[in-house]
Amino acid sequence: MVNSRGMLKRLLIIIGIVTMASADTSIPAGAPYKDESINLIYHLLFCDRLDLFKTKDQGEMTPPWSTLFADAPDLTSIAKIAVDGAQESRVRMLAYNKLRAANRTVPAKIHLGTIIEVGLPDGVDTLAVFADEGIRYINCTGKMAVVEGKNELFKTEVQAVLKASTPIIAAIGAWDKARLPAPQKGNIRMTFLVSDGLYFGEGPMAAIQQDAMASPLIAAATQLLVKVVKETTKER
Repeated sequence: MVNSRGMLKRLLIIIGIVTMASADTSIPAGAPYKDESINLIYHLLFCDRLDLFKTKDQGEMTPPWSTLFADAPDLTSIAKIAVDGAQESRVRMLAYNKLRAANRTVPAKIHLGTIIEVGLPDGVDTLAVFADEGIRYINCTGKMAVVEGKNELFKTEVQAVLKASTPIIAAIGAWDKARLPAPQKGNIRMTFLVSDGLYFGEGPMAAIQQDAMASPLIAAATQLLVKVVKETTKER
């Protein structure tokens, strides 16, 4: 437990601003938070705007970023990034997006992340869980918690969220339009980062909680969220 807590202290952050907020680009519409830096972090979760990942002070880029941002993309190298399980899940999603934009065939249904948004009276709560076991939680107030990479403290809960996502992904397909603004009050949205695009489902919380496929995911996400809040409060 000592080792887990020591790792947690390094990996979990309660913040209002992160360095990625210096991106030299316009933030998409539909941002649900008051702080523009948090809105940027929110949009980065979905991996549908590669340009948002490029910061003002990036300096000389190295792989995989130099590969993804190359003026003349090397699609063979990008395909290697997409299938590389050692890469961060969001980097892999960006690579799959790049391949699809170039009309390259990609494998379907490779799950890289689950994002759950809940519209509350005071804003939107957002919980993101990635296949590499990273976690992002943005409270409706704009407070944020981050877990980078694998952490034994949350492993069981993270795996439960990813497992509960599987039947939903199997049952639905990719959304072929622009991503929607954050859900309105009373609604819950479940977005899935998948190799062949963004999948999502949305509806009133009361109805979604009764759905046979969605309710296990909501339960698993709730357990993870409670634990993340508890542990980050301890560290604070």
